[in-house]
Amino acid sequence: MHVILYTRSSCHLCDEAKAAIRMSGVRAHVTEIDIDRDPELQRRYTNDVPVIVIDGREAFRHRVDPQAFARYAAQRRSDMPDLAAEKCVPCRGGVPALQGEELRSLQHDLGGGWNVVDEHHLEKEFTFPDFASALEFTNRVGAIAEEEGHHPDIHLAWGKVRITIWTHKVDGLTRSDFVLAAKIERSAPSS
Repeated sequence: MHVILYTRSSCHLCDEAKAAIRMSGVRAHVTEIDIDRDPELQRRYTNDVPVIVIDGREAFRHRVDPQAFARYAAQRRSDMPDLAAEKCVPCRGGVPALQGEELRSLQHDLGGGWNVVDEHHLEKEFTFPDFASALEFTNRVGAIAEEEGHHPDIHLAWGKVRITIWTHKVDGLTRSDFVLAAKIERSAPSS
């Protein structure tokens, strides 16, 4: 789940919103944007901060408590297609790679802070408290890849694992890449 938090400095409601998101127990990639650094955002939000946007949809303004945030997040998850329940379909080539709105829609459905890079590949870096935890996750990803017959690039380092996924036969992204990313996301430990 990707959360954009529009804030400004010295805003006690913004600090309360950040704390509520942390205390909600929801795994989310949070991007904080200070509206005072962008005149357009200042015009749009004036004194309405904090504004919390979840997976591209405005969810809260001014106040949020941990329970309300968790309920909203749970509802969003139940409304979304379950890519992780699908099976990767082997690509035999001859089909075009996904582009434009198709990619944006699947990225939105996937959530979890995955990045679509140059409309070519998916990428995400997971962090861990130590090497052993990162290695354990790497092994889980390897098992998922073998089961799905779809193999990502995996970079393992102390306390982090970076996953890069694309379909080589089309030199770009297919739905199966998002399915694999969703399965990997589901296997990641809660932060």
